[in-house]
Amino acid sequence: MPDLTELSDVEEPAWPLVSQAISTSRVSMEVLPVDPAQGHSTLLQLRLTERSWLGAFALNCGGVLLDSGWLRIYGSPAVGPPGLPSLAEVNRLPARFDPAWQPDGGIVVAHDALGGAFIRNGNDPKAAGRPGAPGEMLYFAPDALRFEALEAGYETWLNWFLLDGGSEQLYDNLRWPGWRAETGPLPADHGITFVPYLWTADNRRDLPAARRRALPMSELLGLHRNMVLELDSLDTGFLGNFDD
Repeated sequence: MPDLTELSDVEEPAWPLVSQAISTSRVSMEVLPVDPAQGHSTLLQLRLTERSWLGAFALNCGGVLLDSGWLRIYGSPAVGPPGLPSLAEVNRLPARFDPAWQPDGGIVVAHDALGGAFIRNGNDPKAAGRPGAPGEMLYFAPDALRFEALEAGYETWLNWFLLDGGSEQLYDNLRWPGWRAETGPLPADHGITFVPYLWTADNRRDLPAARRRALPMSELLGLHRNMVLELDSLDTGFLGNFDD
């Protein structure tokens, strides 16, 4: 079993930099209080140190709801909106430390309101059928039904959303007039689906006119996974857990 002090008591911990990025961000957000015990167990199971941005975030932050809840970045929450999973829950971490446990293809770190998933690659992306290098951030794009390698690690990815206008760049063509009024009240374990579906040509021609409805995130992720299997005979693999 790893020594927790070796993971958390490190030189040059990343949390001061993460905290500064959060506090200086101009993006609207809700920062959730942390459960220290949960943060420590998550750090231990993922074998991360606080020198890494992901380790520091898991240990010191309950999570962040960015842009009126459009993006849900997972941490170790003491309290949070009903239905919002922790980093441990969304990745199905064992309740007790298990040295044999490995993430299924990578670590799910965030979801957006459209059912898009952000995943930090594991040690062997090729074996998992995913693009990119080990430790690289991926985005499962719900409008394209495929993984996109973001050519960045967790630190750069988080800074992109907090400080560099990542939401405006990534979702420029995927938001509609009044989107905040729809996504803001959504339960934290729900997303939005479209008719016609988001990945169809009919939808892309007139996104604001498409019909929308809330859907449990478990169903939305399942829909995406099933459509990839049906259309391309490929399995996306694990996109996140929302089981009770």
